[in-house]
Amino acid sequence: MEIDYVRSRFVKHFDGKTGNVYASPGRINLIGEHTDYNGGFVFPGAIDKGIMCEIRPNGTNKVMAYSIDLKDRVEFDIDDEKGPKASWARYLYGIVQEMKKRGVDVKGFNTAFAGDVPLGAGLSSSAALESCYAYALNDLFGENKVSKWDMVLAGQATEHNYCGVNCGIMDQFASVFGMEGKLMRLDCRSREFEYFPFEPKGYRLVLVDSVVKHELASSAYNDRRKSCENVVAALQKKYPEKTIETLRDADWDMLNAVKDEVSEEDMKRATFVLGEKDRVLAVCDALNAGDYETVGKKMYETHHGLSKEYEVSCEELDYLNDIAREDGVTGSRIMGGGFGGCTINLVKEDLYDHFIADVKKKYAERYGKEPKIYDVVIKDGSRKIC
Repeated sequence: MEIDYVRSRFVKHFDGKTGNVYASPGRINLIGEHTDYNGGFVFPGAIDKGIMCEIRPNGTNKVMAYSIDLKDRVEFDIDDEKGPKASWARYLYGIVQEMKKRGVDVKGFNTAFAGDVPLGAGLSSSAALESCYAYALNDLFGENKVSKWDMVLAGQATEHNYCGVNCGIMDQFASVFGMEGKLMRLDCRSREFEYFPFEPKGYRLVLVDSVVKHELASSAYNDRRKSCENVVAALQKKYPEKTIETLRDADWDMLNAVKDEVSEEDMKRATFVLGEKDRVLAVCDALNAGDYETVGKKMYETHHGLSKEYEVSCEELDYLNDIAREDGVTGSRIMGGGFGGCTINLVKEDLYDHFIADVKKKYAERYGKEPKIYDVVIKDGSRKIC
């Protein structure tokens, strides 16, 4: 994303004056899927694709916003109780309201923004937008008094309160706290986190977008959550002396002790969640040791679990995973909720060209459309550019 590109549009659509420029990234999640609502760990990193905005106070009580990508302009009053109808502007309106709740005296401003996060690929363009403006408003109107965590929570609250999405905190967390060359293990229960080195010399990280999204996603997501809750209820009954709030609080012996009290399907779901907790911790050790072969092995194990135990894959994603394995790709798995979207792949440099050509050819032959390819590099989180 080029500053000159955003600035030229900002100057053109407003009063010819320049403002401050801020940026926030999208994110990948290396491993740790469907663990957030089970109190487990996720392992995200900020990427080199995101949202960039230019913003300048305008001396009024109005926000005048221009979406460069959509070529759409919206105005709203800071104190408007309902806010704009345009879905993209709801994110901006929401973050204004949430930052005000956190003590920032937001005044009217002009702004233009653009993004290079591929839409629909599961890279969290909405979280990047929220984080970008939370950071900007905190800097411009809040003397940077709002903590990074409160900016994360403001972004999450925007999704919940203004956009109708009941999301967790991983996406906004990764966008705000990201650091170049580092992935982050976030404990979704305690919110404690730790940085781990991710500088895979001789490897590339690439997303292969299946360009499909099956409709099951939302209802299936709720079914999976219910399965996990059913197992937790059985554990609570079996172990009344223990505090068991989520599957994070269970171990393998405890899970096996209730297998006759829960359905076979619920047991499969819980087996995946406990296995994923172990895999995330194994990846931490592997990254500290610079052992990317083990990282890749655990990625394949996660894909198998998501496909066969949690059953959130689909034919297209399994096929992409099969091609990766056949081509000697170090690690590959579904990234995100499932039923479409991307696989995330850890690929040796010398295999990269062959893999990309092969996956495009084979996928197109079978499904009549080429997958989209996105190379990603781990970069810094929310920041002021100038």
